[in-house]
Amino acid sequence: MSHYYIASCVFTAQFPERSQKIRNYIEERWGFKTVRCCVPRYKIRQFEEKMPEGVLRDEWASLPDSGVFRISDHVYSLCHNCNNIIGERHPGVKVRSLWELIDRDDSFPFPDHSGMQVTVQDCWRSRDRQAEQDAVRSILDKMHIRWTEAPRNHQDTDFCGNSLYRLQPPRNPKLAPKHYVRDAKGLFLPHTEEEQNEIMREYCSQLATDTVICYCHYCLEGLKNGGKDGRHLAELLFPITV
Repeated sequence: MSHYYIASCVFTAQFPERSQKIRNYIEERWGFKTVRCCVPRYKIRQFEEKMPEGVLRDEWASLPDSGVFRISDHVYSLCHNCNNIIGERHPGVKVRSLWELIDRDDSFPFPDHSGMQVTVQDCWRSRDRQAEQDAVRSILDKMHIRWTEAPRNHQDTDFCGNSLYRLQPPRNPKLAPKHYVRDAKGLFLPHTEEEQNEIMREYCSQLATDTVICYCHYCLEGLKNGGKDGRHLAELLFPITV
């Protein structure tokens, strides 16, 4: 039985320093094997070139592209696509979110964000993962953040930023047809950028606070395009000091 952490190509391209901090935490606290992605050889060069030159790029390039996932292995990630693909391709593997791991870590140094008031944004891609949703809210409590629910939340959420209003990567429906074909009727249809952003603005207008916490990089894109002060949960848990 092996334990893996999938660092996520897309998240790491967006938050390279923060991704490195998370990988350091995983390796030092838990000793899990870190890999880049849920499938082998996925856009290796493209994502390496998105990393800043120097140590961050070199360390990312040194990671295995993926793992050999076997029955009874445990896989953790902050990428909902990776979790969904692993869950469908390797049904014997136990798939959990990074947030569940952090929530049960009694030694984690939760930052104090007292006074912060936010709305919690759940993601359509993980709408059926209640344990992850519960962990996110527990973490917010541990950081002393006052939070409120979005009008549609948990299993009823229909939000994943702009990503649901443009074509999805071809690999997703092939590797996870339950999530990205059967359960995605009417989604991933092409819209212009302006059409997408108008949908985001309309959606965000119903959220009660200016600051909205999400735990998906696609949700984050949509919240910002909709005019909100979108924050990824990882930004609060792993601050970068300049």
